[in-house]
Amino acid sequence: MKCKLLQTCLLLVVAPVVCTSTFAQAQAQDAARPSFSEWLAGVRTDALARGIRPEILDEAFAGVEEPLPVVLERDRAQAETVLSLEKYLGRALTPKTISAGREIVSRHRALLNEVSERYGVPPRIIAGIWGMESSFGRFTGTRPVVAALATLAWDPRRSTFFRGELLDALEIVNRGDIELARLRGSWAGAMGQVQFMPSSYLKFAEDWDGDGHRDVWSDEADIFASIANYLKGNGWRADETWGREVAVGREAARRIAGGVARRSGGCRARRDMTVALPRARWDELGVRLPGGKALPASTPTASLVSGTTRHFLVYQNYDALLEYNCANSYAISVALLGDAVMSAAPAKPAVAKAKRARK
Repeated sequence: MKCKLLQTCLLLVVAPVVCTSTFAQAQAQDAARPSFSEWLAGVRTDALARGIRPEILDEAFAGVEEPLPVVLERDRAQAETVLSLEKYLGRALTPKTISAGREIVSRHRALLNEVSERYGVPPRIIAGIWGMESSFGRFTGTRPVVAALATLAWDPRRSTFFRGELLDALEIVNRGDIELARLRGSWAGAMGQVQFMPSSYLKFAEDWDGDGHRDVWSDEADIFASIANYLKGNGWRADETWGREVAVGREAARRIAGGVARRSGGCRARRDMTVALPRARWDELGVRLPGGKALPASTPTASLVSGTTRHFLVYQNYDALLEYNCANSYAISVALLGDAVMSAAPAKPAVAKAKRARK
């Protein structure tokens, strides 16, 4: 997945923030650090010890001479952390995005249904993630993954995490999964139409059609299966949905703020939602359906995620969405975008890739 905390997701809606001093600040944090070239030599030593071939390293590090300032700037200005829930949803779920998504998804309806049946993840959730991560395959990132990961691994903020991702990226090339020239992705090193970080690729990428390649860059069959496998591997339950939008009036909001605890631990998104409560308790607190009716009796135990004006009760499967990217704005957008593009996506004949022999 995608780096769970760092994926930009929905490349077309992320507004870059100018931060010309970021690179200089990063350099000044620790003057005693080795130079970038010295540090990179240490990475090379680790990679050789891992069994990565010298010729792969020569090719991968050719031209990687200094950190990329733009990568550090983007790392500090992620849309999931600087935009409100409502503003993020407004940018993610535009009429243009939904219309284009419906047209594209309709061509892959049969394949989505096949993948869903095997992994137990609804087609709309697979489509929602596909849309958020790559605008339904139209944007996958253009930055060289090795250079981006080297920059973030050299930066002291999360050097250990990104050093591991850099070594995993080199492993992917070493295995022959993709040519180095095609190993491009987001500023954070997330790859392909699924925007997996290298470690997630090694663990969850799928070869649905059995052609010997786990192609998350251009093969929709492998792309959909990899998304579904990631969610299933992170706890998605086939017998439950993600949640639903609800209405929370002023009095209900006051009661919740004063009497319902927040979750603890984990990423900020989890700490920003309430603990899980049964339907009866939410009913007592005054939470209703958007039209004012009471919550259905079948409503599972749920946590509340709130923006300024919009509120959502989320169930256990919502945590699997947060494993893909731990930001409430992202997870809610996935669910709503998937609903929007699948609700009016007419069934069409299966594409050729859906007819391939599966492993």
